[in-house]
Amino acid sequence: MSSNRREFIRNSAIAAAAVSVAPAVLNACASPAEKINVALIGCRSMGFSDLKSFLRKENNVECVALCDVDEKVLESKAAEVEKMTSKRPEVYRDFRQVLEKPEVDVVIIGTPDHWHANMMMQAVQAGKHVYVEKPMGHSIEECNAMVAAQAKYPDMKVQVGMWQRSSKHWFEASEIVQSGELGNVHLVKAWIYKGYDEPYPYMADSEAPEYVDYDMWLGPAPKRPFNMNRFHYNFRWWWDYAGGAMTDWGVHLLDFALYAMKADMPTSISPGGGIFYHEKEAIETPDIQQAIYAYPDHTLIWECGLNPGIGPYQRGHGVAYIGQKGTLVVSRNGYELIPDQSNQLKGPFFEGRTQQHYGDGLDQHVENFLAAIRKGDPLNAPVEVGAKTAIVSEMGNIAYRVGQRIHWDDATKSFKEDAANQLVKLNYNPEWPLPKV
Repeated sequence: MSSNRREFIRNSAIAAAAVSVAPAVLNACASPAEKINVALIGCRSMGFSDLKSFLRKENNVECVALCDVDEKVLESKAAEVEKMTSKRPEVYRDFRQVLEKPEVDVVIIGTPDHWHANMMMQAVQAGKHVYVEKPMGHSIEECNAMVAAQAKYPDMKVQVGMWQRSSKHWFEASEIVQSGELGNVHLVKAWIYKGYDEPYPYMADSEAPEYVDYDMWLGPAPKRPFNMNRFHYNFRWWWDYAGGAMTDWGVHLLDFALYAMKADMPTSISPGGGIFYHEKEAIETPDIQQAIYAYPDHTLIWECGLNPGIGPYQRGHGVAYIGQKGTLVVSRNGYELIPDQSNQLKGPFFEGRTQQHYGDGLDQHVENFLAAIRKGDPLNAPVEVGAKTAIVSEMGNIAYRVGQRIHWDDATKSFKEDAANQLVKLNYNPEWPLPKV
């Protein structure tokens, strides 16, 4: 990238951050039959899966722009969209150019986590509806700022990509937990065991590929040399950009661990785990992690492992509600009720049963978002939902990073430990501060 281009990006970032939120130009679609124009920012992996769901024929959506810092990814995905739709979208490497396009109604943010807040806040300010991938924010401060930004622009719909919120069997399972069939539930477990065959090897720093705008990829994150172990999918194992498996999968699973128990913020969080499988400096977030969340009437235990693949109840991921009469285990595949034995009944408390999932919740999640834009339907995963679960996930990581049990004061929205409060906010690159609301 030329020095002039770098200077333009640097100056534009400073100017954008310095401008407080201004009146937005509304692009809301008034008619259910009206076509919605969408742009994708961050075109790899889940971002492109989201886009493909948007582009299903029945949704009446057109992709008018793609944006990515990796030219190879950008060109490959533009060709794929053209093959799917017979129309090639415009391509950009700077997301602010996408936000300037008046024909864009919706932006999908599929970037690494450290970009979510800045892009979402600028997008609603620019009059765009937003579908932002999970975790919604990369810090407690960011989550609160994103909620405030959406509240300032209530006409702009913001759906968080927690698509299990549009998957019916998760709510069925939650209703069973709340019905009392399991008896009193005082222990909940949530876990992800990813089953990687091999740990990541150490890799030395190197020059960024010439087809990657690395300065823009870093954006709000601290300046670091390029390293392939930090790039693309692997960004999630570094504190600068993400929160490891805790925030990658935790926001999905902890969401229903909280929802079914009608739980809010924990009173304390105790950490466990470490980096046991991987080479030194190959990753930064733990490859084995536990977090114990204390609530007045129950305990919630989070577990994750990158290399083991079999978790509790012989499932790689799930949530288990453990009651005095039995246990309910739910995953993306469905749910199972496992009865405990009753001495009085001389048999099980109830008959065990299973229920398969009813289909992929992603398509329904996108449909819900489009209905919210066109008809004003309630969102299944609004910013308040995204913030709550992302904050609880962040709490687990903060406890791990300070290496001790920490205590949350919900009245002051702060920790009682100074070291934990130091991690509520991020250390931003001064060229990309968090926008002001």
